[in-house]
Amino acid sequence: QVQLVESGGGLVQAGASLRLSCAASGRTFSRYNMGWFRQAPGKEREFVAAISRSGGYTYYVDSVKGRFTISRDNAQNTVYLQMNSLKSEDTAVYYCAANGDITTATMARVKSYDYWGQGTQVTVSS
Repeated sequence: QVQLVESGGGLVQAGASLRLSCAASGRTFSRYNMGWFRQAPGKEREFVAAISRSGGYTYYVDSVKGRFTISRDNAQNTVYLQMNSLKSEDTAVYYCAANGDITTATMARVKSYDYWGQGTQVTVSS
């Protein structure tokens, strides 16, 4: 089992950058593939990015490619989401999630992840 705690959200202007962090408890962090999702008011939770256990593979939703970067530090039990060139449509609560067994076909599905953080609010003003 793993517990996840996100941080780093805030209110920024369009074009600014933020880095989200997700700290994981436990000694088995490196066994988990990690994902970032977001949920805007009135909308379903959507996939943003995922990273494999070793960090060797990363995946992004098309709308954030070239602007967001997911990374992880297994020694620090932390996964990051660097967000650049933020847009108003990036406004949402951002969640990190963990799963030990996902594939490229399942990584974008909310139901593929067993563990979730409480979320951190990102608000981008235009």
